[in-house]
Amino acid sequence: MKKTFKLIDLDCANCAAKMETAIKKIDGVVDATVSFMTQKMTVEADDARFDAIMKQVVKACKKVEPDCEIVL
Repeated sequence: MKKTFKLIDLDCANCAAKMETAIKKIDGVVDATVSFMTQKMTVEADDARFDAIMKQVVKACKKVEPDCEIVL
């Protein structure tokens, strides 16, 4: 399953790159992109565990950028 989410208050391209790297390390994630320019995140992950994986994605993103909000 591949889904795109809107990001609110993503401050810099460096943070976007760090978030992308952290998301790709999560078990079950096939691919991920975080775009600072469009303020969007695309996550491709295992269909059966998508919701559980997204919880981990949100947690990983909060570690990198505490102010950033992911619109699920």
